[in-house]
Parts: sequence; C-alpha cells; structure tokens
Amino acid sequence: MIYEGKAITVKEIEGGIAQLNFDLQGESVNKFNRLTIEELGAAADKLKASKDIKGLVVTSSKDSFIVGADITEFTELFAGSEEDLVANNLKANEVFNTIEDLPFPTVTAINGMALGGGFEMCLATDYRVMDTKAKVGLPEVKLGIFPGFGGTVRLSRLIGVDYAIEWISGGTENRADKALKEGAVDAVLEGDKLVDAAIDLINQCNDGKLDYKARREEKQGKIRLNAMESMMAFEISKAFVAGKAGKNYPAPVEAIKVMQKHASLTRDKAIEVEAKGFARMAKTNVAACLVGLFLNDQELKKKAKLWEKEANDVKLAAVLGAGIMGGGVAYQSALKGTPILMKDINQDGIALGLKEAKKLLTKRIDKGKMKPDQMADVLNSITPTLNYGDFKNVDLVVEAVVENPKVKDAVLRETEEMVREDTVLTSNTSTISINTLARNLKRPENFCGMHFFNPVHMMPLVEVIRGEKTSDKAVATTVAYAKAMGKTPIVVNDCPGFLVNRVLFPYFGGFAGLVRDGADFQKVDKVMEKFGWPMGPAYLLDVVGMDTARHANEVMAEGFPDRMKDENKSAIDVMFENNRYGQKNDKGFYKYETDRKGKQKKVVDEETYKLIEPVVQGRKEFEEDEIVARMMIPLCLETVRCLEDNIVEAPADADMGLIYGIGFPPFRGGALRYIDDMGVDRFVELADKYADLGPLYHPTEKLREMAKNGETFFG
Repeated sequence: MIYEGKAITVKEIEGGIAQLNFDLQGESVNKFNRLTIEELGAAADKLKASKDIKGLVVTSSKDSFIVGADITEFTELFAGSEEDLVANNLKANEVFNTIEDLPFPTVTAINGMALGGGFEMCLATDYRVMDTKAKVGLPEVKLGIFPGFGGTVRLSRLIGVDYAIEWISGGTENRADKALKEGAVDAVLEGDKLVDAAIDLINQCNDGKLDYKARREEKQGKIRLNAMESMMAFEISKAFVAGKAGKNYPAPVEAIKVMQKHASLTRDKAIEVEAKGFARMAKTNVAACLVGLFLNDQELKKKAKLWEKEANDVKLAAVLGAGIMGGGVAYQSALKGTPILMKDINQDGIALGLKEAKKLLTKRIDKGKMKPDQMADVLNSITPTLNYGDFKNVDLVVEAVVENPKVKDAVLRETEEMVREDTVLTSNTSTISINTLARNLKRPENFCGMHFFNPVHMMPLVEVIRGEKTSDKAVATTVAYAKAMGKTPIVVNDCPGFLVNRVLFPYFGGFAGLVRDGADFQKVDKVMEKFGWPMGPAYLLDVVGMDTARHANEVMAEGFPDRMKDENKSAIDVMFENNRYGQKNDKGFYKYETDRKGKQKKVVDEETYKLIEPVVQGRKEFEEDEIVARMMIPLCLETVRCLEDNIVEAPADADMGLIYGIGFPPFRGGALRYIDDMGVDRFVELADKYADLGPLYHPTEKLREMAKNGETFFG
C-alpha cells in the first residue's frame, strides 16, 4: 500500500501502475471535504516521491465518482474574508496541480456522477475514460459561484471556449456521448471495462504512442485564440448569457469574465485569477442564499427519508376526479412508476383526464425525452374507471374533486367504504380544513391532505397536511408516495390555507391595498418581477383564476378575520364580479390573446382601469421600495406566524415551501432568510413604518423579542 487514509487509498495494481481510489468512510458518496483534500495532497506527495510508478489510474468505490464539494462546509468557509477564500482555493489547487504534474501519465476512470470538484479532479489528469451511464459537469453557478479548483482554466483549454462557457455558465450535467463528442473525455465504455481501458492508455503513453506531455502543455498553456477571436468569443457569450441568466444571478457572466481574463495566462497565473473571482462571488448575498437553499433542500430530503422508513408501500394508487388536476396526478404517478386508477362519475371527465395525460406525454416525445413505446407503457399504467371495482387493491387514494366541502365529504365517505382498512385517503384540497373533512370519516387516522400545485407535472412541491387525528403511518405513506412521484413533500399542520396559500393571500392583500391607494397594477407587476418573482401579483391572480382566488380569500378571511377580513370591495372583487377570471376565460387584469404558437399572450386592457376606478382612491405614483415593502411585509409576517403557530416544523420548511410552491425568488433564499438578510430589527422597524395599514403589517411579539435580542431564523 503506497498510501492509506479515511477517504483515499493508493496501491500498485500491475506493471508499476498505481491506483488512487476515492472511498470516503462513513458516507454513501465521495465529496471533497477538508479531509479528502488533505489526503489527496498527502497521496499526491507519496506518488511524486515514488521512483517505480509508471502511471496512475484514479477510481472510485462509490456508485458515483465524486459528487462535488462538501456544501455543508461552505457556510463556515464563505464567512471568512475574500483573502482567506483566495488562500484556501490556492492551497487546494496546489494539490490538483501536483496530480497534474506527476512524472508519469494519469487517467481517471469515471464510473458515475462526477460534478463540481469531482469533475475538476478528472480534468487534472491527462486522460478520462467514462462509463456510458455516467454524467459530468460543473454546476457551481447554481450555488451562485463558479468552479474554483481550476475548472474554468482547464476546461476552457481542453474543450475550447464556446463549449466551456456552455458547460460552466449553464451548470449542466452532461451525458457521456456529449462529453466524448466535445472532447471532455477520451473514451466511453461499460463500467467494468474502465480500469482496463485506463491501463491501456497509460501503456500507450509509456510506449510512445500517445503524447501525454503535449496534452498537459495544452491544459497548462494559454487559450489558443488570437486577440480578435478571443474578444468575439467572450463578448458575444457575455451578452447572451447575461440575457438568459438575468441580473439577479451574476455568477454565469462572472465566470465568463474570469475565463476571458485568464485566457492569455499560463496555468498558475490563470488559477490565481480564478481564485480571486471565486472569492468575490462567494461573498455575495446571492451565493449565501443559494447555498442556504441547497442545505435546506438537503434537510427536507433527510426528513423525507426518515418518514419513508415508516411508510407502507404504495403499489397501486387511485385518483378521484379525472379533470385537468386528476389527469395531471395520474400522469405523474404513472410516469414515475406507480400504476394508478383514475375514477370519475362520467365518461366526459375520464376523457378529459386521459387527454391531459396524453398531451403531457406527447410533449415529452416531441422534446426527445421519451419514445412512443414508452408513452404506451405509461398510458397502460393509468386505468380509467367509472366505479370502485378494483379499489380493494388500492394503497393510497388522492381525492381531487371540486373544491367544495360538501362534495368532498360525500366522495371521501363513499370511498372509505370501498377501500381496505389500511388504505390511506388523501385530499388534494388547497384551502379546506383537513380536520373538517375528517369529521365524518370512520378512520380519520388514515386521512391527510395531499396538496398538489398546478400544473402538477411542473410544480415540485406537495404539501402533506396532518390533521389532529392523522397517524404517523398515513403521513409517512403519503410522503413516500409524493417522493415516488418525483415531488418534494413538506409536512405541515392543518390550518386555513395550510402553509403556501395562507402566506400567499396576505401578499395579495398587500397588492389590493396598493391598488386601492392609487398604484398602477402594471407598475406593481413590473416592480415585483424586478424584485425576482416569476410574475407580478396581478398577472399571478390571472393565472390562479379570480374565482379560485376569491374562494380562497373567503376561507382565509374566515380563518384569520383579525388581519385577512376586509369589508371594502377590492380590485380582485371587481374582476370576479365582472366575470374576468383571468387566463381561464381570457380576461382578468389583463387580456389574453393567442399567439402564432397557440400560446396565451398577455395584453394590456384599458377597460380594467375603468372597471376598478370606483374602488381606487385616485392615481398615485409609488416609489419602488414602497411597493416592495407593502407587498413583502405581509407575506413575510405570515410566514413568521406559520412558524410560531407550528404549522411548519422549521424555518427551512417554510422557505422551501414558498420557493417550490409559489416561486419565491430563489436568489433571496425565502421569506425568513429575507428577514435575516435585512436584519430582524430593521425588518420590524420597516413593518412599524406601515403599521397604520392594518394588522397584516403588525409584527408578532416573538419577532419583536428576536429583534431586541439580535436573533435570526438561520443562526
């Protein structure tokens, strides 16, 4: 054994060839944490000092090669100064450079996922051979940073500027065929042939058939473009990527600027440029928020895994109500491998549900994500029915009928009689109390909410709502089924609107107040989109549907009359009363016309201003900061109340629910992180400034205590 550590071992395997193997003890995956980098440095020094080694094969004992850096270390790391971050990266790069400079040929055998620092490790060797099912990439921009272990330097010289910009600024995970075609790897083979192929490459190098030193010189030298070619490549790319990423996500463009800056430098100087650029990005609030989101997401996954251990298997599901929502649930379940019965009371409903599933599957075929025979397999996993014939075999039922408590109550009671005693019943309600719906059930312990968001196939969140009598088994089984459907489940306790809608409607309340006080709804939309929302509140109301919004608002007003009940008629009420329901009938705050591609296009409608005139107290020009404050304070305060009322278990649950459920701007991290970033004391001061607008703007006593004590939600 040449070297033996807790993450890395090095041994001679044959003919003077060494194998450096990554196998981080106590972890299911390999990642670059402090220990792994230290051991890689020690192993590299041993290899460098060895007199008898003729080549090195780099391997992994895990299913993945290396999934990247240990993100859990980022929070502490990024809290340091820029100078410390630069020094840390340069120290790590010394290790990668030592691997690249070893006095013999080196090959990495990529047996699985190699991302971020994992792929940068691969780039440090002379050659790369890759499993047919593996993926490689540099996804750091998704965390608000860019590669810092030499990735921008080596990849831009290995595969060329254009491809490197695409890989790095897009943060893509690339399949083996693409990696081979674009020159990132040298061969693609089945996994069991990788080591033999790597050894063969080393032997070819030692026999003089391959010039590995020339390959190194290419990676360590300047980018081979003249001044004009370099300027054209980088300037055009910056403009294109800036338009695509938007100003709220600076890392993709900054990565291009860094590559442009080090294009005329050799490796060591180029890596210094990369390290300084990385440190600047790591100190941005965007990076802090996106890293926080990643960690929050990991927490959600851990919680879901714990629930899964307690769950019953869902081998057959059922959905009641075969409309657009029911068809979406059936499609998603069947697509991800759980067969499902789709029941409705009439054939028209069945036809609509199947039409929705077929439409979504056809889109997958058109985009090359599915073959026609696979579409047939998915459709065959959806069994339409007008009766309860096979319901004794169903493990979990999703009720997705009309949002009416009497109808839901009747359907749930009827279904309970037709299923086994251990079958879990769930309701896809967006507003109706789970405790209310459970009152007439014989087995309320088997019942919970399973709130999907529309459109089902696109929205990642599922709220699993626990009622007073819901058992852990029912929650666990529902969480497991949601995960099997490819969704992110968040367990919340019952209350009007649960988490997402309870928080969303104070936001709409802020909007209604602004319009009442004379704000132009179009300007409010533009300001909130500039803030980072995918659409402004007026546009969002049109998408949700004014009838749906009106109903949900009534539920919120009844549940929280002290702050959500408003006796005055709002612009939303006016839209509803004039049958302007939004996109569903082509008229709301905006008009909707069909473009050449058959998609709805938003158009300004002057009639809206005439209709809302009676509920508007004159026209007034608001500053952008005031619009943001009046919109965000109610949303943030209601999120705080959900945490204080134990509707959600932790701040991470609340923030991720808003990001996955209503598109809260990810680069801002979530409502509670938004408060943290502003400072709890400053947020309370801001809310007090608008206290005369009513209880929606009044901080809780606990939040005031947090402000006084200098506390935060994410310590």
